[in-house]
Amino acid sequence: SLTVSVVSAAGAEPEADGVAAVTKQLEKQAIEEKEKEEDGEEGNGRRPARRRRSSSFLTAKSQTDPPSVPICELYPSGVFPVGQECEYPTTQDGRTAAWRTTSEEKRVLDKANEEVWSDFRQAAEAHRQVRQHVRGFLKPGMTMIEICERLEDCSRKLIKEDGLNAGLAFPTGCSLNHCAAHYTPNAGDTTVLQYDDVCKIDFGTHINGRIIDCAFTVTFNPKYDKLLEAVKDATNTGIKNAGIDVRLCDVGEAIQEVMESYEVELDGKTYQVKPIRNLNGHSIGQYRIHAGKTVPIVKGGEATRMEEGEVYAIETFGSTGKGVVHDDMECSHYMKNFDVGHVPIRLPRAKHLLNVINENFGTLAFCRRWLDRLGESKYLMALKNLCDLGIVDPYPPLCDTKGCYTAQFEHTILLRPTCKEVVSRGDDY
Repeated sequence: SLTVSVVSAAGAEPEADGVAAVTKQLEKQAIEEKEKEEDGEEGNGRRPARRRRSSSFLTAKSQTDPPSVPICELYPSGVFPVGQECEYPTTQDGRTAAWRTTSEEKRVLDKANEEVWSDFRQAAEAHRQVRQHVRGFLKPGMTMIEICERLEDCSRKLIKEDGLNAGLAFPTGCSLNHCAAHYTPNAGDTTVLQYDDVCKIDFGTHINGRIIDCAFTVTFNPKYDKLLEAVKDATNTGIKNAGIDVRLCDVGEAIQEVMESYEVELDGKTYQVKPIRNLNGHSIGQYRIHAGKTVPIVKGGEATRMEEGEVYAIETFGSTGKGVVHDDMECSHYMKNFDVGHVPIRLPRAKHLLNVINENFGTLAFCRRWLDRLGESKYLMALKNLCDLGIVDPYPPLCDTKGCYTAQFEHTILLRPTCKEVVSRGDDY
């Protein structure tokens, strides 16, 4: 209930002005009560978990430079920017999926999952702002450790890291040149980024285990432009072809056709851009980066279909080399086996390390630098023991032939009941 004061401090306000003020107050009160109703606000002033989507995003704060304000504080209404929404592709027999956009049943289903989509969108907005910041500071002469630490510090702030509820979904990949994936520096790595390097920046954010897996490639020398263009086009082709009831093998075939239509000339020699055939996109589950389905980037994959409600990382890799990767170099990435049950551990140090992993990472991937950061030391033997027992899996760097160059682009897509949302899409790619 609102008490309205119509008399000024001096007590001599004209009556007409007083009536106008009362009318204004009452109108304001009516509007506020209507908004409360529409937002489903309860009488006790508490809001329910979900808010009605407002037509414009009301931001309480603006982002700092360098970014440090958490995304949840930039969007206090809890309504985060929606990704690129696309209609599902027409099926091979010519059937359109346009009906999904207007189907009442599908809209109800979509709304029922709003909290899940919202978690993805919050994590995606953090990813966009972090990568914009990274593109601003990344330059030759920096050590790979410095690059990763600056990226991860920024990411932790924007996602508002909170144990297993919010944080980094996996280590920052910064694989160089012939190395395509799963390289992040270990302590003591003195590698410095060079002007002629092709660097894949692959990092993840999550809210409540809803993971954004999204990557891009950075170069300084324009001679690699065609390589990057090929891979970006291939990834966008994969995204365009993905959809409910689409066969995974058909997505792979479309990707390969586009990728191989490009050539890149490097130092007087022309290379056809090849998709790396043993690297794939993948379905994503809650706290599970690889949830079981793989999206090939060449033809001849599985005929398994994508399904409603699934989330996918659509990623493609192009190479000037053989187009096949193998394990190489020192391992930095590790992840607890999602399906492992109770395994007896005899080594006290391994038991302790597993507790640290469970508490800090759960089933999300981690790297040695993150163990160092938690104050762990002399853990290599214990880590090897956990790997030998099958409790933890190592993910060593994946490399093509030495001297070649590899590029990557990746987005996370939500196969919503009504439409396909490229949730990690930004102005950059």
